[in-house]
Amino acid sequence: MITEDKKEEKSLNFIEEIINADLQSGKYTQIITRFPPEPNGYLHIGHATSIHLNFGLTKKFPGYTNLRFDDTNPVTEDTEYVENIKNDIRWLGFQWENENYASDYFDTLYGYAIRLINEGLAYVDDSTSEEIATLKGTPTEPGKDSPYRNRSVEENLALFEQMKSGAFPDGSRTLRAKIDMAHINMLMRDPILYRIKHAHHHRTGNKWCIYPMYDFAHGQSDAIETVTHSICTLEFAPHRELYDWLIEKLGIYPSHQYEFARRNLNYTVTSKRKLLQLVQEGHVSGWDDPRMPTISGMRRRGYTAFAIRDFCDRIGVAKRENMVDVGLLEFCVREDLNKIALRRMVVLDPLKVVITNFPEGVTEMCHSENNPEDISTGNREIPFTREIFIEKEDFMEVPSKKYFRLAPGKMVRLKGAYIIQCDDFVKDENGEITEVRCTYIENSKSGQDTTGINVKGTLHWVSAQHALEVEVRLYDRLFSVEDPSSEEGDFKDYLNPDSLHVITGYAEPALLEAQEGEAFQFLRKGYFAKDPDSTVEKLVFNRTSTLRDNWAKAGN
Repeated sequence: MITEDKKEEKSLNFIEEIINADLQSGKYTQIITRFPPEPNGYLHIGHATSIHLNFGLTKKFPGYTNLRFDDTNPVTEDTEYVENIKNDIRWLGFQWENENYASDYFDTLYGYAIRLINEGLAYVDDSTSEEIATLKGTPTEPGKDSPYRNRSVEENLALFEQMKSGAFPDGSRTLRAKIDMAHINMLMRDPILYRIKHAHHHRTGNKWCIYPMYDFAHGQSDAIETVTHSICTLEFAPHRELYDWLIEKLGIYPSHQYEFARRNLNYTVTSKRKLLQLVQEGHVSGWDDPRMPTISGMRRRGYTAFAIRDFCDRIGVAKRENMVDVGLLEFCVREDLNKIALRRMVVLDPLKVVITNFPEGVTEMCHSENNPEDISTGNREIPFTREIFIEKEDFMEVPSKKYFRLAPGKMVRLKGAYIIQCDDFVKDENGEITEVRCTYIENSKSGQDTTGINVKGTLHWVSAQHALEVEVRLYDRLFSVEDPSSEEGDFKDYLNPDSLHVITGYAEPALLEAQEGEAFQFLRKGYFAKDPDSTVEKLVFNRTSTLRDNWAKAGN
């Protein structure tokens, strides 16, 4: 018989199992995790999974999560990125306990480096980066000692002080750990701890011209913050040995690193370097372009924080990397938006319909529900007049057998309004249909219909007199292949040329009240969100998603 406790235990992922065991054994009374982004770009969907994991653990177990910026490379980092990262985390629904920066610990880290030198565990190396790489060996051949490896403690201390004071140019010297040049793990072959960079830092200014490498800053920062479970992606597994070595040799708090598998998303790239290329070369409008996999881009497109968290829950935590179908993320978005999005009618490819038996100059108010999934949202008024717009695709001169929309002699219902019947249509000199003439059936108004007429088709529409012109941006996937990074040639060769179409739509007046980022379902067309580019004179809406997975239907 499985107890409730056992059921709960079985549902834990492997990291939760480790934490649960640590707490039950008394090793910790609370856990401390951290999310440590480098402020050199905007966060993307891959970061969202890490945020969800780290903050989610300290929601599930006693403890808290720190936000720590890994700001050890002044050349690529910027305050803009810091602020955006904080906004993204808050928007996702999480709040950190402490806001820390690796740069907060520069003095402490420098002191740690001095300690290693004094104990004969670090030395200043004059070798160039090319010389260091050559001497490092290969996975099957041991490396060779640097000619500077056996400098005295006194000489290393003096040189390291000169490095700190700015006596040497960039790249001329490094501080390296003295471990083992024949070690099977190549990262343990005297790794670089400090390098020289004469660059202005976004927080410390020009105080420093030497900066710690990731491997020297990361574990030590964890130890300073008494992080119990330092969680990173699988590519950092080879770094764990150095992480542990430095903590042991320095005799500091024994933080421990755990790795989980990165989840790669198809039809996109999440390399910050590649995303920066897309921005700098103008392939997208910016980091927050709605086609980008950045959290800012997804928010602007209309994705909800709940949907992203739901996606992270569904893909779970694993020990082996795999490719996740972006269709799952889109499914999560549709599921959430269907529940919360207000319904509105917007015609994207208009065809004028004249209702010949409706009086000219008269406006009648019709009513329709704001969201049938949530009756608390109530109904809205929609103006109905003699001339309306419908979609061109909703009229067919010679209909097929199973065509239930408007055609000569056929009837349809206008959503929230009347049943109409097509009597005639007008063509221009090119044979294009420019106008459809109909009559409305009296006493057939929605909610008050006494005619007993049943029609199979219901169309969305807008009053031509009251229609708002709106800019509609139809977004699709940014790349046309599943894994653009693995294809031959430049990954940008696989950009989807149809990832954005901008058109003018005609909307019912209720959209005037739309708030920035507010979710709407344009009936029969998809989910949309108001874009920040909107002005009083021109409303702009981004398509968040179609109503169903049209991509899969198209055979991609």
